[in-house]
Amino acid sequence: MNPSIQQMLNRYTCENENDYINAIREIMQELALQGLWRGKFFEHAAFYGGTALRILYGLNRSSEDLDFSLLSPNPEFHLSTYSKAIKRELESFGFSTEFVTKGKVQHTNIESAFLKTNTKMQLISIGLPNGITSRIHSKTELKIKLEIDIDPPPGFQTTVKTLLRPFPHSVRVYTTPDLLAGKLHAVLCRKWRNRSKGRDWYDMIWYAGNYPQVRLSHLEERMRQSGNYTESAPLTLEKLHNLLFTAVESADIDMLKADVLPFIKDPRELELWSKDFFREIVPLFSGVEKDK
Repeated sequence: MNPSIQQMLNRYTCENENDYINAIREIMQELALQGLWRGKFFEHAAFYGGTALRILYGLNRSSEDLDFSLLSPNPEFHLSTYSKAIKRELESFGFSTEFVTKGKVQHTNIESAFLKTNTKMQLISIGLPNGITSRIHSKTELKIKLEIDIDPPPGFQTTVKTLLRPFPHSVRVYTTPDLLAGKLHAVLCRKWRNRSKGRDWYDMIWYAGNYPQVRLSHLEERMRQSGNYTESAPLTLEKLHNLLFTAVESADIDMLKADVLPFIKDPRELELWSKDFFREIVPLFSGVEKDK
């Protein structure tokens, strides 16, 4: 096994094959970020979403996707431009991957692609014991979805964070008030198979306890772009709280729990989840001015 991969794997407490798969996925995500940095990707785009929270801020749940946003709209942008940089980085650490662009079936601002590898062969190649790899089907694929918003709503700010693994490199990322704006937009407006994602609600709790300030102006821009806010008056903190209270009332708490459960190690984190609990969370969010 590559010594750097062994060192990165040592950070995890892996008790079964799923733990190892999640650990390897996250290591591959970090290597992909390093490859994107080498390819000058972050001169044009910023990192955001659940995996950004996991890797850069220590969110205590696993996350499957790498989500990015261009710094300014560019309809001609293509993720495939950076496929060689990503694959080269992964291959240098022993990961054999395929980069597959996802075709659009309808007009959307999101450009998508996948990194794919054979899970069993990959775990064998990096030296995991047969007792782990024997329980994985030979055709199982480990996938990492990459998405980038090529027409981002305006009004966000970014910062640069340094990662030290496997080698020092930097990643441009949304500031926390803008990351929270994106997450609250997901909670309020994004539906997955006609239901909300428990992962979004889990992250919302994390923000409430760690970075509760939201850039209201950017959240408003996101909601206007998606058609979920049409009032002429600006979005205020009071209006946001009311929207969140409404979302809580319509939420299926059991369904939210079921969605997030595979991504956390300790189910006890969800014991307090109820409508009353989320009603207590909502007032914790505060606004941050545009120029901060």
